[in-house]
Amino acid sequence: MRLAGIVRESIVDGPGVRYVVFVQGCPHRCPGCHNPQTHDPSGGYEISSGELEADFLLEASQNPLLDGLTISGGEPLVQAADLLPLAASAKRLGLGVWLYTGYTIEEIGALGEASQKDLLKVTDVLVDGRFDESLRTLDAGFAGSSNQKILGREELCKYTI
Repeated sequence: MRLAGIVRESIVDGPGVRYVVFVQGCPHRCPGCHNPQTHDPSGGYEISSGELEADFLLEASQNPLLDGLTISGGEPLVQAADLLPLAASAKRLGLGVWLYTGYTIEEIGALGEASQKDLLKVTDVLVDGRFDESLRTLDAGFAGSSNQKILGREELCKYTI
């Protein structure tokens, strides 16, 4: 899999202290994106899902303040199969999983692959939708533009995933 980077202790990518994975590659390429360096699918660096999971588990074992995992990008759903073991490990540890995607929940439900839907099954909070620079706001919690939805587990369960 390709990553743009990892932040082992973030307080801006979801509530509490979070381990954040920024995947590399994004088909959306939203104008004004907060992470434009993640767009190029050949950028970043290679890492196996096993190596990433091992790094996360080490951090989780050493950091009692860790509240959860956030997967962002780039576009995480492009690498959903590789991210699934990581998210499942976070859930087994009782940590919350947040996922940012440029796809809407409706698009994922209609067109999503099995691995994308499986990743959503272990996601506690989904921030969906493409960033729209004309709708940029600082009042949408952890979303960047007002068109994006922040969907909790209960809301995710309403969709056929």
